[in-house]
Amino acid sequence: MSLFPSPDTRPARPRPLRLAVLGCSGSIGMQTLDVCRQHPDRLKVVALSVDSSCRALVAAAREFGSTHVAAADASRRADPAFLELPAGCEVGFGPQAVTELAELPDVDCVVNAVVGEAGMAAGHAALLADKILAYANKESIVVAGDLLMPLARPGRLIPVDSEHNAIYQCLVGEGDSDLARIWLTCSGGPFYGMTRGQLACVTPADALAHPTWTMGAKITIDCATLANKGLEVIEAHHLFGMGVDDIRVLVQRQSRIHSMVEFIDGSVKAQLGPSDMRIAIQYALSYPERWGAPATPVDWCREAPVTFGEADEKTFGCLALIKEAGRIAGTMPCAVNAANEVANEAFRAGRCGFLDIERVIAGVMDATEAAPVESLGQLAEVDARSREVARSLVDARCA
Repeated sequence: MSLFPSPDTRPARPRPLRLAVLGCSGSIGMQTLDVCRQHPDRLKVVALSVDSSCRALVAAAREFGSTHVAAADASRRADPAFLELPAGCEVGFGPQAVTELAELPDVDCVVNAVVGEAGMAAGHAALLADKILAYANKESIVVAGDLLMPLARPGRLIPVDSEHNAIYQCLVGEGDSDLARIWLTCSGGPFYGMTRGQLACVTPADALAHPTWTMGAKITIDCATLANKGLEVIEAHHLFGMGVDDIRVLVQRQSRIHSMVEFIDGSVKAQLGPSDMRIAIQYALSYPERWGAPATPVDWCREAPVTFGEADEKTFGCLALIKEAGRIAGTMPCAVNAANEVANEAFRAGRCGFLDIERVIAGVMDATEAAPVESLGQLAEVDARSREVARSLVDARCA
């Protein structure tokens, strides 16, 4: 199914567009709220969720007059911050309460900025409820794309990730059969050009020093390993119907070209702009319109030259492994995503080395027999089993 409605069938979006911002205290969530501040006549924040940052949740609910909030961490039920919620604001606790925000009748659009596998159920619920889903939770498409994509009506699923949002923008008005290749750009992360010997010695602090983007800790480490780019290849495969090997990873160190598409006649379209996620977020909320720039535009006369390079899959093995999981398909991407989340967290906690992330992913792949994706319940079982294997591999490294 095409992601794009035809111009004559494209419904007008409600104004104001009523939002549920899931994961509102994270990097994407906070930048979404900043976009909402800039467009109070166009966007209304009805519902908000966090994992456990209750004070931030309550502060945002008070600022935007939200009527529904949820904390995924049910142990925060007695947090005194909730005494300061606006009058009449309903509060829920636990993952199911977060998912229920995506189904509210007074929500038009769900911004899913929950990190990792935890956001999958909410994205699924939003599409089932026929909401517009502006999602930064790439894992939901990587893991459950076979289930989610058939639910997405044209114009109702818009990626917020800068690369996939860029591809989306490049493909508006184009024919599905005319696309020949996707050029998925990346900065190369803080370790671009290093050898495996050098990577064996890097620290979490080194890996968190991303050269061009400001992001949460988990995704920043994923960018350093290039695991993020492997997940994005699978995501692009589901979103745009391209084979894994027709999606090329291109290193663009300055992060000015956010991705490109190549057509069958050899023409290439690219989306360029500042390294500021608010542009992609705003486009997902304004589509098919464009609103005033939420960030300072680039002065191209004063920009340094942009450069290109090839991603080194031998040195950064996570990229090669996750692409292979995409080729295998079925439940293998679910297993790989779970392994990466466990290993990423272990590295940040100092319980394994940088190259051990790759080793854990490879070990989980070896222990997994892929099967066709059938249900969220099945994926939850694969996820749990893969995390158990991954933890045992991390523990073996620590022993």
